[in-house]
Amino acid sequence: MLVKIHESYRKIVAVCDAELIGKKFIEGNIQLDLTSEFYGGKKMKETEVIEILKGLNEDDSTFNIVGKKSVAAAIKAGIIDKSGVMKIKGIPHALGLL
Repeated sequence: MLVKIHESYRKIVAVCDAELIGKKFIEGNIQLDLTSEFYGGKKMKETEVIEILKGLNEDDSTFNIVGKKSVAAAIKAGIIDKSGVMKIKGIPHALGLL
């Protein structure tokens, strides 16, 4: 998984399955563009991703999670709930704002 933290008025955390980086998925009016500029971050193992998500959960961050492994890690970290996961061309995607 790739993790990138964008600094703004709050942190925006992008997590993406590494094999999806650079791909674009379009379904109806919805587009999921996994450009390396936004999603291309540091490659990490699931345990590292879960710890980062848990830590940033307490920091008023927003989360943009894409891919089966990344969404599963975010669910384990308590950032998102299964009911908040949508699929675009079969690719799981979830937003978290706590």
